[in-house]
Amino acid sequence: MKSQFNLSDYPLWTALVTPFDAENQVDFHVLTALVRDQERARNGILLLGSTGEGLALTQQEQQQIVEFVCQLAPSVPLMIAVGGSNLEQQVQWVRFCNTQPIHALLLGSPIYAKPGKVGLAHWFSTLLDESHNPCMLYNVPGRSAVAIAPELLGELACHPNLWALKEASGDIATFEAFRQAAPDVAIYSGEDGLMPYFAQAGATGLVSVAANAWPQQTAEFVRRSLSGTSPNLFTIWSEAANSLFAVANPIPVKVLMHLQGKLTSPNLRPPLTHLELTHTDAITRANETILSWN
Repeated sequence: MKSQFNLSDYPLWTALVTPFDAENQVDFHVLTALVRDQERARNGILLLGSTGEGLALTQQEQQQIVEFVCQLAPSVPLMIAVGGSNLEQQVQWVRFCNTQPIHALLLGSPIYAKPGKVGLAHWFSTLLDESHNPCMLYNVPGRSAVAIAPELLGELACHPNLWALKEASGDIATFEAFRQAAPDVAIYSGEDGLMPYFAQAGATGLVSVAANAWPQQTAEFVRRSLSGTSPNLFTIWSEAANSLFAVANPIPVKVLMHLQGKLTSPNLRPPLTHLELTHTDAITRANETILSWN
């Protein structure tokens, strides 16, 4: 299907949290408000990624969330995460996504299995073949326990559905190797605090956790990073972003959003819990800093 959006017009994608109520069920009322917040900031929306606790949701919940947000018909593009370790299940998920008015997919490496290059090539090629939408691959070895090699990206670069890469290894040298291997593939930083450095190295944009709490401010942060006109961005934003990763993501950002009044509950799905974050001083300071930043 042809998208009404030019994805290159959206340098910031918010990896949206999934809000839960006091009974730990998806809070669709709050979800509506979160989507509208991102619309106002003109940020693309990623659903069901690791920040959205996608793998902790049932398949029915995943489908309900996608269908619900699609029915909201947001004025910004929607990207849906594809992740797990069972290829046939992910093929079925991609086919479901093909039936929805979405605009892109985020294809994660298979978790736990730790395939080699041949297995990864088969995984990604199969999902790329099934998709009706542009796809962003996701390199996050810290979560998947396997890294996408730059050579593999180069081999996949000619696939018509491969649009972009989310690079979250945290290593500038790896980023540069991807750029060299696949110069026509858009590369997005997967780490908020490193965006100024990745922008200097040629990044297209950012897939952000911080934009959940600070939609407008993070959009401005990305614009300034890409323009290269604000040399002090890293100092301010790295400390704020680091506060959101004091314990496993998305615990800190959900606690902060609860303190902000954006979420009615800081609840997460087990095994994650907001009780891991025993002190909120750092995220409170970060919130004050970023909300007063201009």
